[in-house]
Amino acid sequence: MITLLIFLATYLVLAVGRLPWLRIDRPGAALIGASLMVATDAIPFDDALASIDFRTLALLLGMMIVVANLRLAGFFRVAAAFAIRSAHGPVSLLTGVVFASGILSALFVNDTICLVLTPIVLEVALALHRNPVPYLLGVAMGSNCGSVATITGNPQNMMIGSLSSIPYAKFAAALTPVALVSLALTVLLLVLFYRQEFGSGFQVEPNLPRVRVNRVLLLKALLTCVGMMVFFFLGWPVARVAIVAGALLLITRRVNPSRVYAQIDWPLLLMFAGLFIVVESMERSAYGQALVHYAEHLGMNTVGTLTVWSALLSNLLSNVPAVLVFRPIVAAMSDPSLGWITLAMSSTLAGNLTLVGSVANLIVVQQAKGQVQISFWDYTKVGLPLGLLTLLCGVFLLEWWQTL
Repeated sequence: MITLLIFLATYLVLAVGRLPWLRIDRPGAALIGASLMVATDAIPFDDALASIDFRTLALLLGMMIVVANLRLAGFFRVAAAFAIRSAHGPVSLLTGVVFASGILSALFVNDTICLVLTPIVLEVALALHRNPVPYLLGVAMGSNCGSVATITGNPQNMMIGSLSSIPYAKFAAALTPVALVSLALTVLLLVLFYRQEFGSGFQVEPNLPRVRVNRVLLLKALLTCVGMMVFFFLGWPVARVAIVAGALLLITRRVNPSRVYAQIDWPLLLMFAGLFIVVESMERSAYGQALVHYAEHLGMNTVGTLTVWSALLSNLLSNVPAVLVFRPIVAAMSDPSLGWITLAMSSTLAGNLTLVGSVANLIVVQQAKGQVQISFWDYTKVGLPLGLLTLLCGVFLLEWWQTL
């Protein structure tokens, strides 16, 4: 019972975000929960350390270092400027924003892409006297949809990739079609719901300021990324490749390492480590075993049912904690690989259902807050139908992929 109470209290804070009167945030809740599990003998200390999946942490850390170097080199501003300059009208501008956000997110983690693209897209939209809301929604929703395609697209996919050991190429082959269809639906729905913005034939001629880049660092980072992707698709362990790539980029005479370290999300790494211990403790209890049997009773061994429950829990708890809750359930399925891929699809695309369903959404809203207000309704009127449609398409495409 104590184990269950600690688990529920930890996940309550994860769902709410923080406890204001105690100033406990999500990483703090995960660390406190893990410590209490050890203190109450729900799990021995050595077993708690062993339950932390260091492959997941290594993959996250390695990708954060790679992305930090690309950001410092100016790569993301160059890529965004290229996509925007290629636009010749409002619809093509939106299409460029959505697909740039999606493709970059698939390669380099969606949260970072939202941080980089939001101020650029906002600046361009305001300079052109356009309504910036649909374009900013395109950044958030495009990043969610695009990130579903690969193991390196978002934190929950990285966790799934490490826990499942599914090859990078197999993961991408299953979910890239889902990502492409979802990105197309994003453009379609945004144009439909903002007909006044996209109904005119106004010609967009973006006049962006010249982007400053560190050419040497950019070349080095891009060559490292190309090599990293080659090894990913050759089937090398993604965690090993990512952490080695990140370490190689730290060998430099031009960039102070503190600038790279400042862009690493250390609290996220802490939250992952704590959650591994909390969930492992719960799995060892009688309640954890009962959860697996209950999941089988609800029919969670099918793509459709697992998608529904994953989408619901991801919006209640956030997608990373939800993925760990489903870990024992997926492991007990007749086809665990299909279960993990379904979980990646559903937990990611569920982020489009509501404004609070994904950290990427909140990043965009917060970054734009000083100049543009995006209300809960602004987001939901597009996100809810988009989320439902993309989840439905995801189920259909994975059922089809299963038959191949």
